[in-house]
Amino acid sequence: MTSTTGDTPAPGSDEPVAPAPHDAAPPSTPPPEDPTPRPLPRVLAVANQKGGVGKTTTAINLGASLADLGYRTLVVDLDPQGNATTGLGLNPRELDVSLYDVIIQEVSLASCIQPTAAPNLFVAPASLDLAGAEIELVPAFSRELRLRRAIDSVLDDFDFVFIDCPPSLGLLTVNGLAAAQEVLVPIQCEYYALEGLGQLLRNVDLVKRSLNPGLEVSTIVLVMYDARTKLADQVVQEVRGHFGDKVCRIVVPRTVRLSEAPSFGQPILAFDPSSRGAIAYRELAKEVSGGAPQRTR
Repeated sequence: MTSTTGDTPAPGSDEPVAPAPHDAAPPSTPPPEDPTPRPLPRVLAVANQKGGVGKTTTAINLGASLADLGYRTLVVDLDPQGNATTGLGLNPRELDVSLYDVIIQEVSLASCIQPTAAPNLFVAPASLDLAGAEIELVPAFSRELRLRRAIDSVLDDFDFVFIDCPPSLGLLTVNGLAAAQEVLVPIQCEYYALEGLGQLLRNVDLVKRSLNPGLEVSTIVLVMYDARTKLADQVVQEVRGHFGDKVCRIVVPRTVRLSEAPSFGQPILAFDPSSRGAIAYRELAKEVSGGAPQRTR
């Protein structure tokens, strides 16, 4: 299934690879003519019920790249694992207020938001307590709309809000979908890439009909692209054929540096700004923003 040459580096390496038939830059499609940017602010739920598909990596690095372009960006860590929190340099065990308090105790989101080392980039961190929130939400009044109300209270302060949803379809994810205007779905360029995606789309439709009429799947991001495999190209073609212009033309490659950055609590732009992953997320940010003018405050 893979095509390699004698001096091909280990999978995921950022080192250059000797030319080979399937060893090229991630494929992209020509940009649309004069796309009209979506108005700001935008709230995007980053969701995929399948784990390990680059969901948190995309939330962190796309958010950081938009912040680098000058957009005030908030990453809301709705995943009890707290990977977006640690990936942006915060320790979940040292938080005075976390998203758990916002959702369960209805503490203001403004008191939860923390700045990061990157200018214009902020995070609403998760703590380990969030793992019990699913159960505590069951008897709660208006349980599906807790996060929406919280985000609405700070929305004027930001241009982009990314909600990093857990890899499940429980009440936390429902809160994320109910609070969002759009859904961004990362899809890995690997076997079983579309596994469970149908169920996610059905749940998005259910939330749209029941709680959030304006919700739409607006953006599909292809991640973990490995040019050494024919399978990656096949997945790209299949996803583009199925979702059409919802699929971003920029494809994020699989690289070691992208996987290392979270352990240092940094986005890839800070960890290794010249790496292929950093370049891809910068270009992806330009595509997602559509060049929307920044708001004056």
